[in-house]
Amino acid sequence: MRATLLALLLSLASAAGYALAAVVQARLAQAGSAGRGALRRLSARPLWWWAVALNAAGALLHVAALHYGPLTLVQALGALTLVAALPVGAWYARRRVARTEWRGALATVGGLAGLVAVVGPAAPGDALSLPEALAVAAAAALLIAVLVRRSPAPDGCGPGSGPRAASGSVLGLATAAGVASAVASALTQTVTASSARRLPGGPVTVWQAVLLTVLVAVFALGGLLLSQAAYRGGLAAPLAVVNLSNPAVAAVIGVALLGETFRAGAVGWLVAAVSAGLAARGVILLTAGQPRPAPDAEQGPGAGREQPEAEPDPGPVIA
Repeated sequence: MRATLLALLLSLASAAGYALAAVVQARLAQAGSAGRGALRRLSARPLWWWAVALNAAGALLHVAALHYGPLTLVQALGALTLVAALPVGAWYARRRVARTEWRGALATVGGLAGLVAVVGPAAPGDALSLPEALAVAAAAALLIAVLVRRSPAPDGCGPGSGPRAASGSVLGLATAAGVASAVASALTQTVTASSARRLPGGPVTVWQAVLLTVLVAVFALGGLLLSQAAYRGGLAAPLAVVNLSNPAVAAVIGVALLGETFRAGAVGWLVAAVSAGLAARGVILLTAGQPRPAPDAEQGPGAGREQPEAEPDPGPVIA
């Protein structure tokens, strides 16, 4: 009982850390710290390092929570990041959280909790072998490249683009961020198992361990920068997609390679399908309910005055 309570507290603290980090990243993104040369500009801003520290603290607390509590509980509570980030982000922007945003957040969290609940965890200590880890890293890199290539700048400045295209690019970048973060977590588990000499297929050499560590750093940093770019389109919807795609990719890796299964057979698959639909509905509500003035303000000094007149036909303004 004490271990479960400790896992609960650690999970809540982890969600709070991730939520604060997301709000800070959104603030930086809407101030123009995205696009080419983003890492150079971000590294010169102390606020960015606060975001990095908060993300690292959230990750460490998440790992600690997994040590004391079951995966289903910890992963489900991780979804509270979105619920915590909404009021904090709204407070910073000096506005109230819209009812549509609350409905979207609750639907997303409920769907994510349902997905996590029907996935059975692998045996303790299970991890990817070195060939599996390298294959997962290669496949994830290819998927991320496709998502990024199909997701132009989220501020929608290109000819023929509009709010719908900009929203699609934001969600694509957020999906890529979730994929990168999930793979970083899976590879971290492999590094941990290799250091304890419990890696499937036997121990790895020093250079192989270094390679895995470098891959973890690359995917973790990639996830951070991709989410940073996605937050140009707001906070709620990108954060919801990151929170969904991360455990979804982790579940795919677990089912395909670590022996995880869906509980309750056909009923488990049905629950997963309904939960996925509920989560998708939540993302749609968050996308429709989030305010868009901040990204538009980056286009120029006169954008704020022209915006009300351009609402019926936003194409010419964006072009």
